[in-house]
Amino acid sequence: MDGTTSAHQGVHWDGAVNAWRIAGDVYRMGRHEWVTEAGWQQMYDDGVRTVIDLRASRERRHRDTDPEVPNEVKARIDVVHCPTEDPDHRDFSELFGPYLKDPAQYGNYLELFADKIAAVFKAIAASPGKVVVHCSAGRDRSGVIALILQRLAGVGDEEIVRGYELAARGINERHRTHGAPHAHDPYLSEAALEAMLTERRASLRAFLASLDAAGFLADNGVSGTELAAVRAKLGVAGAAKMQS
Repeated sequence: MDGTTSAHQGVHWDGAVNAWRIAGDVYRMGRHEWVTEAGWQQMYDDGVRTVIDLRASRERRHRDTDPEVPNEVKARIDVVHCPTEDPDHRDFSELFGPYLKDPAQYGNYLELFADKIAAVFKAIAASPGKVVVHCSAGRDRSGVIALILQRLAGVGDEEIVRGYELAARGINERHRTHGAPHAHDPYLSEAALEAMLTERRASLRAFLASLDAAGFLADNGVSGTELAAVRAKLGVAGAAKMQS
């Protein structure tokens, strides 16, 4: 994709929406049900052996418009369900509305669901081969995981902000070509999208200024060994010797 930085590279698995390499051997994307049989084969050929699904249980369903993929094709890649949230939590709607959709909400999200987010990093550490994390749109829940991973990989804040923008633009383009799934997240014109991104870039920079990624994970049960394993997947030099 034009304008993609080296720290956030687009990948092209057939059917995959908003698919990006975060760093090293870790990727992000939208719903795995969008990936075609050819796309699953391409993922496998690229070394992906684990897909971590961040969605709530009720979101994990096949839609009539999704491609049919033989079970034996998908079975070669382990799909791990590791939700980042409990949408039925009593504080969810007050803090996030219908769903997480703005970096201004990320601080509250990490506080409310710290144990669940930490569990994602334990799953990444334990995963064989390359790893894909995904939510629904591939923007905010996967974005939270991606920015923590990028911090661990030593990626600068402006590259992280650029990654958020690429993901927001990616799902907006999907809405343009396939229609938005609901009124909460409509397709936006370029002017409207840029206005939204101006606010969200500022919110994301403010959140990043408060984030200690390694400290957050350590405080929530991710061991030094697990953190080193995550860093190794990200391609951090000397990760096996690093401690939290």
